[in-house]
Amino acid sequence: MAETFAAPGRVNLIGEHTDYCDGFVLPFALPHRTVVSATLLDRPEWTVTSRGETVTFDLSTPVTGWAAYVAGVVWALRDAGYTVPGAVLDLSSDVPLGAGLSSSAALECAVLTALVSLGGLDIPLPERAFLAQRAENAYVGVPCGILDQAASTLCTEGHALFLDCRTLAMEQIPFDLAGSGLAILVIDTRAPHSHVDGEYAARRTACESAAQALGVPALRDATLGQLSLLDNPLWVRRARHVITENQRVLDVVSLLHSGRVRDIGPLLTASHVSLRDDFEVTVPELDTAVDAALSAGAYGARMTGGGFGGCVIALADSPSLPAVETAVRKAFADKGFTAPEFFTALPSPGAGPVH
Repeated sequence: MAETFAAPGRVNLIGEHTDYCDGFVLPFALPHRTVVSATLLDRPEWTVTSRGETVTFDLSTPVTGWAAYVAGVVWALRDAGYTVPGAVLDLSSDVPLGAGLSSSAALECAVLTALVSLGGLDIPLPERAFLAQRAENAYVGVPCGILDQAASTLCTEGHALFLDCRTLAMEQIPFDLAGSGLAILVIDTRAPHSHVDGEYAARRTACESAAQALGVPALRDATLGQLSLLDNPLWVRRARHVITENQRVLDVVSLLHSGRVRDIGPLLTASHVSLRDDFEVTVPELDTAVDAALSAGAYGARMTGGGFGGCVIALADSPSLPAVETAVRKAFADKGFTAPEFFTALPSPGAGPVH
């Protein structure tokens, strides 16, 4: 008999491109989820169906395309010494694809949750996040950090997840938007979005090179005062973003602990400016959406995700959301961009069974 499991996409409230620098992140899970209907097989073979396409594999040969994310999870579990049950997996998802909302991690974590349950495997939640990340890094070949898989696995309803990406120490931070009369508006710019073209990997390499030049394990350990020791202007900009972004995460956590949700707005905007100017991962659609949202009264706005397309989040009073949407639509129309799409995001639960 089939069992059903789900894992969410995520919005990163703040802490962008810090995860692979051993830094701090603050994501929350979306209500949008990837759902897996899973049936046990009596042989080490996996059949997965999504959007009318079916792929069967046994890992004897490499799996490519979208099914590689599923095969990667099986491979990562096996590589870690677990006996993985064969299964028939039927996938569906309402996580927007290619929007920077972590549709790939939602897929990996949903499949992982299903296989762990079917196999009766005893795997703590933090280790599950690492296994899903390893599937994407080592099998699919995307050098992502731990943020997406940790958010999809570990988030809880009504909270943002404060995560130390070095130690995986975590804290659930109350994030009561409705109680403050606020909302997070997600603006899907629909700009083409891809990390696999080398830009993401280039940013990670620059950060690692800067840390090595400074003699620190990762940029998490660097200070602004050390930037003068770098003789590569590109490394200076990349490192400055990571160092200041880590501090912004800590500042947002402090404000949320104090219930000062509105006051995080300027930090969100400062994060976007840093991603635009120092990390150079924004595109005109992202910058336009941020500027339009701020002009319409949002308290703060920033791109979320890896950049080069994808989504912007805007923090605003709930009654002002229509005005923000109108301003962004008009700005996009004026520049001839594809019309954006919008939804509001509430902090939702992480991966688990669907009852």
